Amino acid sequence: MSFDRQTTLRAPVTLTGIGVHSGAPATICLKPSSANSGVVFLRKGLDAEPAQLIHAKHTKVSATELCTVIGDKASASVATIEHLMSACAGLGLDNVLVEIDGPEMPIMDGSATEFVNAIESAGVTTLQAARRYLKILQPVRIEHGRAFAELLPSDQEGFRLDVEIDFDTTVIGRQRKVFDLEPVAYAREISRARTFGFMRDVEQLWKAGFALGASLDNTVAIGDDKVINPEGLRYADEFVRHKVLDAIGDLALAGYPIQGEFRSYCGGHRMNVRILEALFADRANYAIVEAEPVYAAPRAVQMAAAAPAAFAPDLH
Repeated sequence: MSFDRQTTLRAPVTLTGIGVHSGAPATICLKPSSANSGVVFLRKGLDAEPAQLIHAKHTKVSATELCTVIGDKASASVATIEHLMSACAGLGLDNVLVEIDGPEMPIMDGSATEFVNAIESAGVTTLQAARRYLKILQPVRIEHGRAFAELLPSDQEGFRLDVEIDFDTTVIGRQRKVFDLEPVAYAREISRARTFGFMRDVEQLWKAGFALGASLDNTVAIGDDKVINPEGLRYADEFVRHKVLDAIGDLALAGYPIQGEFRSYCGGHRMNVRILEALFADRANYAIVEAEPVYAAPRAVQMAAAAPAAFAPDLH
């Protein structure tokens, strides 16, 4: 795949499952889409209402409690989009139409791996349009109690995440993961990390209308002093890896791949969305830059030419 150009799917692919919070069944169909369209959800199955398009942007977020929801909850919304968004960003899939017939994305096995498998089975193809990146120009930071999130400029051309969590249980404790976003590494190191929850919170979550579809098939359940799932963990630090997975998905709501560094401590969906709001609040914080085309020049030209710039000038 050429990362100087935008991408989409080669063919449609369908998945079916239930929502981890609603317990409602949902079928999604991922379809190829045109350049510069981004990730767009087509919410179908609305009572006596036509299907509605919802663009996956941070400005469309309507809730961040335990998951990320886009759209108007009173009319048309889609909940728990972060795992699919993470898979798209992790694999470098820029443009896709997501048709969904229910209120919440299927949770599948609680990770992003089935979305990764679906995207890989459909295939990813390049388009003619140049890929655009969101380049962080100056530090942006938000805090809430001991928690913080920040976006920082970086000399690297890619996106680095530095995520740390700290839970008052020996099952999790304090874990940190530094990860450079790249498709092969994402599929291997991040995509299989599952969502997790505490058994002590189950009844309270049910009363609040959450976790109605949660089970040991799609959630790592944490008891007083151990993981309840009989198969155990997929990674020794699966908990922080899932937080990285979520952060990749939430930050994909920027609408462009990010060039810079993200750091967080004890963060979550709300903090991930708030840092994007803070970033876009000041035009001096960022630039939208376009990848320069990569081509094979004659060897004599290659030897004589200086190293090409990775990005064209700021577009906005």
